[in-house]
Amino acid sequence: MNPTSPPSPPPPASPTAPASAPARAVAPGATERGTPLPGGLKQRHLSMIALGGVIGAGLFVGSGAGIAAAGPSIVLAYALSGALVLLVMRMLGEMSAAHPASGSFSVHAERAIGPWAGFTAGWMFWTLLCVAVAAEAIGAAAIMTSWLPGTESWMWVAVFMALFCGTNLAAVGNFGELEFWFAALKVFAIAAFLVLGVLAILGALPGTEAPGTAHLTGDGGWLPNGTEGFLVGLLASVFAYGGLETVTIAAAESERPRHGVARAVRTAMWRIALFYVGSMAVIVTLVPWNDASVVKPGPYVAVLDFLDVPAAAQIMNAVILAALLSAMNANIYGASRMAYSLIARGNGPAALGRVSGGVPRRAVLASSAFGFLAVLFSFWWPETVFVWLLNMVGAAVLVVWGFIAAAQLRGRRRLEREAPERLTVRMWWFPYLTWVALAGIAAVLLLMLRDGETRTQLFFTGGLTLLLAGTGYLRQRRTGGRGVPEPR
Repeated sequence: MNPTSPPSPPPPASPTAPASAPARAVAPGATERGTPLPGGLKQRHLSMIALGGVIGAGLFVGSGAGIAAAGPSIVLAYALSGALVLLVMRMLGEMSAAHPASGSFSVHAERAIGPWAGFTAGWMFWTLLCVAVAAEAIGAAAIMTSWLPGTESWMWVAVFMALFCGTNLAAVGNFGELEFWFAALKVFAIAAFLVLGVLAILGALPGTEAPGTAHLTGDGGWLPNGTEGFLVGLLASVFAYGGLETVTIAAAESERPRHGVARAVRTAMWRIALFYVGSMAVIVTLVPWNDASVVKPGPYVAVLDFLDVPAAAQIMNAVILAALLSAMNANIYGASRMAYSLIARGNGPAALGRVSGGVPRRAVLASSAFGFLAVLFSFWWPETVFVWLLNMVGAAVLVVWGFIAAAQLRGRRRLEREAPERLTVRMWWFPYLTWVALAGIAAVLLLMLRDGETRTQLFFTGGLTLLLAGTGYLRQRRTGGRGVPEPR
């Protein structure tokens, strides 16, 4: 499930952390001073992860509330938030294609801004992924218990956590293969949904008539709940895109890291437009936005029911289950690689940084353990500790996006000066669109202040950000601000 103001361009690097200090080279798959990761992901793995990674469980289960608030304007909301995400991914792609690293944006932030920034962005993202693993495990277990009423939720949580921890402890190729098939299932499901939906809109399906624009212009028109409803839908749409960053982490362990991340970023535009904006357009055209079924059992089930697809709810439950399990698998992977990168750069307990069999197994175990602990918190203290955890990461992805934009804004000039041949992916209209992205992130953060629930998330996340930034700054002062060695 995809549950501070953005950093402004930082001041010039302090004398303790010279931006142009010579750096020691490491293997492309290594983040820094740790043992190089061998790179066992094939290009087909990375391509499918990039394609299916954009389809998260939040798209299937979280979009109903946004549609109910924004009405047909949810299409515009997803288009606007998708444009923001596209800019962020382009910036991240520029840096990752130039310097592939398992720490991705954490490494880029450390290189461009300083060790404190890499520390903050990295551990923020690690916390976000681990808590997301817990939420996804709980959601997957709920589907299983609905299918098998005699079973207990904790049993399925334990099974799923053990399964994906074991998958990630094995060779990275096993993770890639499992994620390949999960992604393929999601892509097939959403593609089939879009094909059926377009045929229904055209009146080409037996027993259906073309709905025209009746649902887009009736019941209040394009903005049935006014600007306020649109803003609620916009805020909901932003967080549905979380998780796209993982492909740049996986690229560091692929056969051709620079080529892989460049290809993934360049195809991001049509993937966002097709899967997110396209499916929202199909839903609000075929089904009234204020139909109760849009919220529960959900907009995709509502459309399939409208098309008289047998067992529509169970079909979507199977797809949602696949999306949740895919996210668990990918998030344990992403968390373990981010932790490994941080530890390799001296930003974590060295004992967890050991690589065996080409896999940072101790980092995998630590990431899985934190996720499983978060699940236990949901059973023991569902109204306190687990809610605190969810609130702490409620705006975490916006903090990460802010660091990505600030790092690209500061690092682009250095890259042009020192290694222009590495700029195989370029941010459009630099630096103007980078500033537009930063303004967009700030606007979303301001929107979060409007509602009590999101305001609480913003304050909790802000507190965690300040704690991490303070800790990172103190570590930077203590270690003399050592920078990140450049990859070969």
